[in-house]
Amino acid sequence: NRKGVEKMIYTVTFNPSLDYIVSVDNFTCGIVNRTTDEIIFPGGKGINVSMVLKNLGFENTALGFLAGFTGNRIQDLLEEKGVRADFISVEKGISRINVKLRSNEETEINGQGPAIAEADIKKLYEKLDTLSDGDILVLAGSIPDVMPGSMYMDIMRHLQNKDLKIVVDATKDLLVNVLQYHPFLIKPNNHELGEIFGVKIESKADVITYAKKMQEKGARNVLVSMAGDGAVLVAEDGSIFQSEAPKGKVVNSVGAGDSMVAGFIAGYLENGSYEKAFQMGVCTGSASAFSEELATKAEVIALLDSNKKLFIGEQ
Repeated sequence: NRKGVEKMIYTVTFNPSLDYIVSVDNFTCGIVNRTTDEIIFPGGKGINVSMVLKNLGFENTALGFLAGFTGNRIQDLLEEKGVRADFISVEKGISRINVKLRSNEETEINGQGPAIAEADIKKLYEKLDTLSDGDILVLAGSIPDVMPGSMYMDIMRHLQNKDLKIVVDATKDLLVNVLQYHPFLIKPNNHELGEIFGVKIESKADVITYAKKMQEKGARNVLVSMAGDGAVLVAEDGSIFQSEAPKGKVVNSVGAGDSMVAGFIAGYLENGSYEKAFQMGVCTGSASAFSEELATKAEVIALLDSNKKLFIGEQ
């Protein structure tokens, strides 16, 4: 028990990856193509949240499952970036490699990931049992086919007697099923929010309407990203904040949503204010989108300083 100790942040990534990003001029099927550029990143939504939190000055621990030589490399890359990696080692299979091919159009080939066993899941629960009241837990991304589809809900049920702030960044049933356990924050985009209710959401007014419906189902704070159209926060205290998207050239949208989650958490921990959390979230998401790599603190602060007029809110 860590009484009086600073709040800890944990992220969970069930199916991390090595992201192999290759550029090829005029990619053509059926012949040998040569790359003009290649980069390898550790990938996975929870891992992205961890890396951005670290960039913003917030220590955190990344949890999840790794396997094989690719798993070892993911661990090494995270440690090089200063992220505490406390992953469970899985015996069968290897952590996946996701290939992102940049050419005349962008193509992705995503790997499968290792065979996570019942005993591995049990080890994850043992790690989660060490969390203390006030800690923040981020559950982000899809669940591999080898695991129960109810995994997020099972975790939240298991932890419901602790006073944790749980953030869930997932889609469809994965998200809807956890609402009864009152997640601290959910972050669907407008398309995902519309999908849940079987409607098309294009305006901020519609976002607010359906975000409130998510609150009625149990979510505490609903942060909705709208890509180039900005974002909306419907907070648990009844306040609503809206923003246009900061101006800039989108270089790489991968990880922008995860960065928004990390920025929100950082802003909330710094100020205890949903308004500041929202502003930090929006600018962190955009800073990642405008950069080849994930947002740095300097990039986020620059966007915050230059975009003060974008934010409107009502208490």
